[in-house]
Amino acid sequence: MKKSIGFVLLSTLLFGCSDKDFSANTPALAQEIESNYLDGYGANPQVPDDRTLLTVGQSIKDAKGEATLQKINLKEQSIDIGDIKLTVKDTKLIHLFPDYSLTDYFHSLTHEEEFDFVKLFVEIKNNSNKKVNFAPIALIETNTGQKITWDQDIYLENLNKEIDRNASKKGNLGFIVDTKANLEWIEVTTSDVFDENETKVADAKKFRIKF
Repeated sequence: MKKSIGFVLLSTLLFGCSDKDFSANTPALAQEIESNYLDGYGANPQVPDDRTLLTVGQSIKDAKGEATLQKINLKEQSIDIGDIKLTVKDTKLIHLFPDYSLTDYFHSLTHEEEFDFVKLFVEIKNNSNKKVNFAPIALIETNTGQKITWDQDIYLENLNKEIDRNASKKGNLGFIVDTKANLEWIEVTTSDVFDENETKVADAKKFRIKF
């Protein structure tokens, strides 16, 4: 499977994809957001649980560290990539001061004791009757000029693995970002979609999320 996913992501980064822009239009009140999409989601072992972070400036602290919400986009956004439907449920910019016990885990990605990261909660649905290989994020680019590849995800929730026929999965993806300049948007490039024989069945797509 690692070979298949690597093939999917490498192909995406080598070839083109279609574009789509999403408007932020974040609701004024967090109370308006329906959070039932979080039902059944288990806490991540590396990153503090941000589910209650809905107001900018709000913080939460647990055994994994302290997280403070910097920016948020709660507008649900969907895009179709062949028979795959990718839905971004929420996008957050979070400042994290990880617990000392997680220093080694984050050390391969940053030498900073505290840092900002962009987190996306996504749902992936395979609407075909065949298994496919797909990754919701192959590349992220920011308005500050930073480029971040799929293998820098800090959540590691196996969202890049094979998706069974007529199945779905959901979870978080997170990437450490340089926010010395003001982060106004991120642009996501998905992977292509491949069948079980590693034949491409749909081109990757690109979309932008604004804060």
